[in-house]
Parts: sequence; C-alpha cells; structure tokens
Amino acid sequence: MRPIELVGRSGAALRRAFQAQQLRRVAVSTRPYSSASPNGTLPPTYEKLYSKYSEVRRVLGAQRLTLAEKILYSHLDNVEESLLSNTNNGKDIRGKANLKLRPDRVNMQDASAQMALLQFISCNVPRTAIPASIHCDHLIIGERGAEEDLAAGINTNQEVFDFLESSAKRYGIDFWPPGAGIIHQTVLENYALPGMMMLGTDSHSPNAGGLCTITIGVGGADAVEALVGAPWELKAPKILGVRLTGQLNDWVSPKDLILHLAGLLTVRGGTGYIVEYFGPGVETLSLTGMATVCNMGAEIGATTSIFPFTEASARYLKATRREQAAKDAALFQTWPGAGAAEDAYFRFKADEGAQYDELIEIDLSKLEPHLNGPFTPDLAIPLSKFKETVQKEGWPEKLSAGLIGSCTNSSYEDMTKVESIVRAAHEAGLKPKADFYITPGSEQIRSTLERDGTLETFNKAGGILLSNACGPCIGQWKRHDGIEKGTPNAILTSYNRNFRGRNDGNPATLNFLASPEIVTAMAYAGSTTFNPITDTITTPDGKEFRFPSPRGKEGPETPFSQGRETFRVASNPPDPSVPVAISPSSERLALLEPFDPFPAGDLTGLRVLVKVSGKCTTDTISAAGPWLKYKGHLPNISANTLNTAVNAETGEVNAAYDHPLDGRKYTIPELARLWKERGQAWLVVAEHNYGEGSAREHAALQPRYLGARVIVCKSFARIHETNLKKQGVVPLTFEEPDRDYERIGAGDIVDTIGLYEMLQNGGKGDVKLRVTKHKTGEVFEIPVKHQVSEDQAKFILAGSALNLLAKNAALN
Repeated sequence: MRPIELVGRSGAALRRAFQAQQLRRVAVSTRPYSSASPNGTLPPTYEKLYSKYSEVRRVLGAQRLTLAEKILYSHLDNVEESLLSNTNNGKDIRGKANLKLRPDRVNMQDASAQMALLQFISCNVPRTAIPASIHCDHLIIGERGAEEDLAAGINTNQEVFDFLESSAKRYGIDFWPPGAGIIHQTVLENYALPGMMMLGTDSHSPNAGGLCTITIGVGGADAVEALVGAPWELKAPKILGVRLTGQLNDWVSPKDLILHLAGLLTVRGGTGYIVEYFGPGVETLSLTGMATVCNMGAEIGATTSIFPFTEASARYLKATRREQAAKDAALFQTWPGAGAAEDAYFRFKADEGAQYDELIEIDLSKLEPHLNGPFTPDLAIPLSKFKETVQKEGWPEKLSAGLIGSCTNSSYEDMTKVESIVRAAHEAGLKPKADFYITPGSEQIRSTLERDGTLETFNKAGGILLSNACGPCIGQWKRHDGIEKGTPNAILTSYNRNFRGRNDGNPATLNFLASPEIVTAMAYAGSTTFNPITDTITTPDGKEFRFPSPRGKEGPETPFSQGRETFRVASNPPDPSVPVAISPSSERLALLEPFDPFPAGDLTGLRVLVKVSGKCTTDTISAAGPWLKYKGHLPNISANTLNTAVNAETGEVNAAYDHPLDGRKYTIPELARLWKERGQAWLVVAEHNYGEGSAREHAALQPRYLGARVIVCKSFARIHETNLKKQGVVPLTFEEPDRDYERIGAGDIVDTIGLYEMLQNGGKGDVKLRVTKHKTGEVFEIPVKHQVSEDQAKFILAGSALNLLAKNAALN
C-alpha cells in the first residue's frame, strides 16, 4: 500500500507543521526523565518517586500496600496531610482521604485540548508547570481512506490546528500533528513509564496502565490545575483486585478479558475503584494486551486500571527504543541496594499480604470470545451464544461493516493476528462480504505494518486503511454504503464504546464490540450469526473454508519503525513571542468569559428544565461527531446540550416544555437558552450513572453556560461529577433514589436548604431540596447527598475552578 502523502495547500501554521524543514522535529519527545548515570544513581524521575515513597513508608509504617497505592501515594503533595486526615490515623485511607497529588505530566487530545488551553490561557502564566503534550487525533473524519481523509481533515480544521500548534509553541508543550496517531497509543509509545502518574483529557487515558503507569482521565479544568502547578485532588479510590490465572486459548484475546469483566461489573461496577490486575496469568499477557484491558476500564467506570511491570513490559520498552527506561526501572526496584529492609524497596507489584476491597478471580484458560452490545459496552455475550441471542432479539443478521484498530486494539500483535487469518482467507479466494476498515493507532504502528508487509495483505483483501486517528470510534465516520439514518443495521468493531448513534450518528446502528480477529472473521462471512471457530464459508471453487486460529507476534523482530518525519513531535521550549492564533470572528474558537460566582445564600426559584430517563451519557449531554468542530466555541457547541436525552414524562427525545408559562414545546437546548435569556436558573433530574462515558468537560460547561446550577440524580459517573464541580454546578444525589426521583418533575420550583452553609463550611453539612409542584402548589422536602470536598466548595463558591485558579495565579 502506497504511503500517505499530504496534498499541498496554503495557509498559516499548519503548512509549517507538515514541512519538516521549517519546524524542528525530534524523533521522540523530550523525555520526562534522564537515564541513570554510569555510577548507578537513579534518574531524576525515580529519585523523586523514591523520596516520596520513603515518606509514605515513614507515615504508614509496615502497612501493606497495593501497587496502585504505592504509585498514587508517592505522588502526594503532602504525604502526611493527605494520608492522616480523616483516615483513622492512616488505617482507613481508601474512600475517605482527599488526596492532593502532583502528576508527572498531562496529555491532551485535540478536541478537549481546545477548551483546556482556553482555560489555561485565562490563568496568565508563561509556561506549564509540568510537561504536557497535544495530540491531533479526534478531528479527522473516516470516509474514503487515509490520504484523502487526512488532507480533508487538515483543510477543514486548519484554524483549530493552528491554535493548538501556536499554543504549544508559546507554552512549551509537545505538539503531535494530525496523522501522528491517537493520543493513547502515542503516549504508550513515548511517555508512559512504570511508576509515573499522568492525567489525560480523555476517559481512555488509563490505556497507559498497561505499562504500570497510573493514568487518570480528567476534564480540562482538572488538567489546568496540574498545568498551573496546583495540586490535583482525588478522593482516595478503593482497590478492586483481579487475580488472573491460566493462559488464553486460541481465538481468545485480552479484549475478551475486559469484555467479560464489563459483563460482570456493569458500567457502574468500577466507580470509585482502581482496578489492579495481578496473579500468574499476568505474565502470559503482552504489554499491548494489558494496555487494551486498561483502556476499557473506562467502560466499567473505574478511576483507572494498572498491571505490574513484567518481562513483556521490558520487551515493549526495548521495541519502542526505550531500552534504557527498562534498565532504569530494574535498577529502581533494587534501590537502595542489598541489605535494606524489604519495605525499603519499591517493587512494581503489590506488597505481599496487601488487601483488596473487592477481589475477582478469572481463569484465562476458561474464557471464550465475547461480543458486547448493542448500545452499551457491558452487555456481554459469549461467542457460543451470540447467534442464538441475535435471532432471539431480532437483531440484524446481515453485517454491514467490520472496523478494526483504534486506540484500543491497533497493536502490532492485534494486526498480525488479523493478518494471519486474512492471508488464509485470501489463499482460499475469499474477500470480506462486509465493508472492512482498518485504523492504525499511530504512525509508528502504521509504518511498521507497512514495512513488514501487513498493510499490503489488508490492501489485497480490499480493506480500507483510515488515517492514524480516532475516526469512526469517536463518531468521525461518513458512510457511503447506502445505510440511511434510522435504518437498523449491525456493525462489529474492535473499539471501546458503542452508545446509540455514537459511531455514525444513526441511532439504529447496532455496534457490537469484539476482538479484531473476531470482527475480521465475521466481516468475511458478512453475518452476525457466523461463528469463526465452528462454522465454514464456501469458497468460489465450492470448498468449505474454516479460519485457522489467529497467530500474531507480540512485537516486530526489529524495533518499531519511527515513520515519516512529517508526523514526529515538535518539542520546543516556551516562546512567549509566539502569538496564540485565535481570530476574533472565529466560529470555532472563542475566549472564555468567567462564570458568575455562587450567590451569597441558598439557591431559590430554580426550575426543573427536564427530567431525563434511562442512560444519560456524556454523548447524550454533549454529542461528538459533527459537533467536534465547535469544541473551542462554548456558545456554539451549547446548541447540542442534552439533544438526545429522553424526556421521562413524555418519552420524547430532545423535548422540553416551558412550564408554567405556556407549556410550549421546545428542544432541550432551545428552552435552556430561552431560560438563560430570561435569567431563569435551572436544574436537571436524572437516573443512575449520569455522565457515563467520555471525560468531555463540555457536558458540564454547556449546562453551566446555559444556566444550570444543580444536577440531581440517582448516581453520577466519577469524571463527570468532578467536572460539574469544577464548573460551578452542584452535583447532588437522592438519598432515596427510586422514591424521590418519581416525586419531582419538569417545571417544578426548587430551593436549596443548607447548600450555601455546606459550601461555606468546606463541604461539611447536610443539604435538602424544597420542591414546589408547578401544577398543584404542593410543597415538600427531599434530602440529598453530596461529595463536595473543601477545595471543591471553594471552586463552586468562586463560580468555577478557573475563576479561583486565575485569581490565585494573579496573586502569585
């Protein structure tokens, strides 16, 4: 397959971004550590980590710690304050302590980086306090193939890429241009190191946990806290241990491990937990397989996921030209040398005897392939029961497309496994009956697969190679197969998320998540009822063909190809002379105006804008796809707020009524904007796991911009609850969820009782809602709960975290 070439074009910074001779490129980014010196001293990153770990041991003594706890607590700003406050002298840290952390770096994808940088710029600081990177991956639409799509994406999004590049140059942030790859794959290849802690402005940032890195998905305001040098706060997670035994059989992949676990735990089961994998089965997994599992920890609501450092981890570091990092990690685990007490050593695994809050045991040898969906990633169906389930549920039996790759499953191992069965099918004279798309996770992966002949195999099969970008996984997919919106159809993907309408904007598209090899085999059959382990396909010469078991390679025989210089990182020191590129007339970028502070008293006269039923994800609250173009323009993107939410009282999608004025029907964002113009503050009532899914903070920013002051629901997803507080919206949950959800409805008047006092007291105190029914005038009180910390109370009182950060930056 011929290499991708960019079309020539005029225009500003982007042209420079793609001409290596005009912008200094480095083969790899400046590392966040220096290698160990010849005399055996630790590199600076591990010196700092060991120093903090020593403090943790001083404070907690011989207390047994999990791997996640060792890394997390060793990144505390003040170890003693965080671990001994409100924790029964350090005995009850999990779920109680408010950890104030100092991450090592922040990574941002282009869609979320826009708002994060706009907030950072508002703080008026000259540079980031810690290393950071920007990855241009979300804004490229998958349509006709890598070359055309990338060129079109650059042309369409030039203004945004210019803004991101100029911001990176001004503040000293690494800039990965369009075509370089998806953030999570690029971070794994270049930045992730055992023992590090990173924040990423994307919910799938925990992908790096496969390399023994604590990486947490956050909103832009969280990222800005770290970027300006403020400690980042996290309620100490509980630890869910997953003990692995056995070894995966043929056709079973690491993807099936997390698909199975999602079925066990559901999309809420990991909320408030770090998932830590251990046991003898871990040693049988590849590094990229472990990263896949951690990537999809987001689908069970986990704070993050992590694996120990293994021999496979060291092999991956070597394959990605970071052999010294593997040596540094080995040296660190032997520090301070022979003769020290066992607890003096920082091992990249849990302490012997460490206890988990919950424990799940999984025998890898008993797993079978799974397909999860549709419309939710936790509906787990074993392959052996999938045909029966499809027919019972009346789901489409024809498969319209198979899509492999993405940040979750585009590793060398994944792709060479797929290559083995594609090659066998080709030799039998077969081609896929369903459209077949391949998305490499990075230029490094793409280039290596091209060098080693894998892409040529896919090309001969009629596969469509998409850009090194998110594409259809994030809703950037323009289909040309005649499937009209509203037409039921089935697709299979190796992606991580499958909410209704997410991939192609069609709410009738059923997306089932599976491993790349299962997706590929079923694409050849063109059927959702095909079982590649037991069933056959008739070849053109009348023979029956059965797929052989997939066989892949953990990594290339020689180190990964670094790919084209055009797509390498720009890494430069801060240059305050570089202006940030924002046009005053832009429809895509707009500087932020600060939100009003919290009033000096309880909130009164709020009205319920809409009562939402069922799943209300961040996709529901702030859709992606075509709306990604407005990620840097808050007024414009707010026009999609809650536009796929289901009205609990009417069953309609995107419908709200102007009670009690005239009861006229509007779309939800239309009514929200109308109430904003009237000065009518409002709240939303919702069910469980409100804000599930992506880390996108627009799902908090947009309601706040339109006048929301409170969200009350049965339960929240972790990232979204934090994002709301950072934007000055108060997240509350019903004490009696099922009872009280039914008592309150759209148009009802709500006053808070005790909320202002609670905020003034740093998050301490009880809160109630006084509800006046708009139809009957009945008045009653509903007790609610909150998870507001002292710092978060300050954010809410200030109007937003940004308001407070900007004020503090000005004082300093």
